Amino acid sequence: MTTVAFLGDVMLGRSVGDRIRDEGPQGIFSADVVAAVSSADAAIVNLECCISDRGSPADKAFTFRAPPEATTVLTELGVDAVTLANNHSLDFGTVALADTVRHLTDAGVGCVGAGVDVGAARLPLTLDVAGRRIVLVAMTDHPDDFAAGPDRPGVALVDLGGEGLPRWVRDVLDQQPDDATAIVTPHWGPNMIPEPLQRVRASADALLVAGADVVMGHSAHVFHGVGRRIAYDLGDAVDDYVRDRFLRNDLGLIWFLVIDDAGPVRIEALPITLDFCHTRLATG
Repeated sequence: MTTVAFLGDVMLGRSVGDRIRDEGPQGIFSADVVAAVSSADAAIVNLECCISDRGSPADKAFTFRAPPEATTVLTELGVDAVTLANNHSLDFGTVALADTVRHLTDAGVGCVGAGVDVGAARLPLTLDVAGRRIVLVAMTDHPDDFAAGPDRPGVALVDLGGEGLPRWVRDVLDQQPDDATAIVTPHWGPNMIPEPLQRVRASADALLVAGADVVMGHSAHVFHGVGRRIAYDLGDAVDDYVRDRFLRNDLGLIWFLVIDDAGPVRIEALPITLDFCHTRLATG
């Protein structure tokens, strides 16, 4: 059996970044969270920020940039790879995206879903996890102006609202070897909704038909329900956001996907509480 831990949005900018600068990277995640994540054979998160000390903020309501030392938060948590296909990777421009990839690479953390051009952004990431081949495919359905182009760095943008899937997504999944477990991690749908939209549900089903073994989505900042081989939204893992007293975005889950020789067999979840700039296991 192989176990892969998944966390949703990890936002290490703004007040979280200030805490990292002032107090160091230790303590963003509690020791019991680190122990739980480290118990898995690998860990994958959505990095909801860039990591850089350069660039200018984009013209948008919320921009998240973490300091370079934030990579230590990821390595101490035991993160093996992050997805960059989201709406914050280019918050401080292409120079900050390049810094993000460089800092992650230097720290030994893989990244997927963004790159120097559209071809690089769409490339899957292959991980050797306890002798098992895991292929990560990352994409986001927003924002359009962050999309990578033929000569422009950016994210792997995808239209998940129409009929079927884009050809490149189907091609990537079709090209994976039979002995690999293909995990698609889409950043999709609007923020702060209690359940997945119908178009997200339809896209998740289409991804499975196209060859995904598992779909692990994120974006809403609150976790959603689980379908057959689908976690529609992983929720958040650490941030400095205001708590919504109805949606309770201060509660989250660490997800554990268990894989055997036949493929994914089950998913388990461990409850966590998101305090301001600090995450611990939930109690009570």
